[in-house]
Amino acid sequence: MNVLWEKGRATVAEVAEALPKEPGLAYNTVLTIMRILEDKGYLKHTKPKDGRAFVYRPAVSQEQASRSAVRHLLSRFFGNSAEALVLNILDDKKLSEEERQRIRNLLEEQHP
Repeated sequence: MNVLWEKGRATVAEVAEALPKEPGLAYNTVLTIMRILEDKGYLKHTKPKDGRAFVYRPAVSQEQASRSAVRHLLSRFFGNSAEALVLNILDDKKLSEEERQRIRNLLEEQHP
């Protein structure tokens, strides 16, 4: 999705080429993933008059996809509790003090 958000539109081959070389996804793997994303409503495709390959474009913005992913995460792993998710993040020992402070600042801005 990041490749398509950056480029705006691309063929499967163009997406595969833009992906990191490691682990090195095969064309068919990228095609399968893009078809799944299209089935889920994240992508749309068109067939250009002068070419054979479908051209894919994002059907949702990065922000919309992020919000959808967070809602899915909340329902699947945290019983729809945003508090449980935030507490889990705050309990993560890998957060730097700078990240913790930014989270505190954001919370204070939302609820002074």
